[in-house]
Amino acid sequence: MSNFHVVVLGFVIGIIGTGIGGAMTFFLRKPSKRFLSTILGFAGGLMLSVVTFDLLPHAFETGGLNVGMLGLIAGVLIVVFFEDILPDKEKINNYLKEGIIMGFAIAIHNFPEGLAVGSGFMSSSSFGLSIALVIALHDIPEGIAMATPLSIGGVTPFKNMMYAILAGIPTGLGAIAGVYMGEVSPFFIALNLGIAGGAMLYVTCGEMIPESRDLYRGRISVFGMIAGIISGIIITRVL
Repeated sequence: MSNFHVVVLGFVIGIIGTGIGGAMTFFLRKPSKRFLSTILGFAGGLMLSVVTFDLLPHAFETGGLNVGMLGLIAGVLIVVFFEDILPDKEKINNYLKEGIIMGFAIAIHNFPEGLAVGSGFMSSSSFGLSIALVIALHDIPEGIAMATPLSIGGVTPFKNMMYAILAGIPTGLGAIAGVYMGEVSPFFIALNLGIAGGAMLYVTCGEMIPESRDLYRGRISVFGMIAGIISGIIITRVL
């Protein structure tokens, strides 16, 4: 696959993934906490599985353990930095403001996901495809999480979908960076995969899975997470 097609794919998966999530408000104006808990658990398990069993091992194989770990730590620190800049959504009482903050957070998180797609294709086409598919699936719950408070705050479903699409654009920008940095040397492929892996691990373990458990205390979120992990393993083994 050419670099141009990889970049286009990066934009497409980001826009479609979060866009579908935003479009869900056409049918679900106010999703139940049980439903949100399940899909967030599934998305968290899916991402955790792929990062642990596929993305990070590729980083270590391509550039060695030191480079991969350097990228992983850098990815965590980058997300922590931006997380400290954004206001805490728990302190925000207005649904519209909460949705806007969530949108900015998702947009920031989407850049390293695109980085993983671009760098993944620089490693191999099959690896890039598996990462792209997982990220597209993972972005749907993120779009729902962003659109739900906006919907409750009075934003129309069409505008919700448009805002979700905008939040998905950084995935394509990340793919551009991953492709062209990966052309320089295998070192940058490994470093970018490590950065993407670290960022996604932090978001998954620090936000998605805990939020899934906080929304609904039943076992459904755990079952969702296990289903996500199994799905991630199947995707990475088949592709």
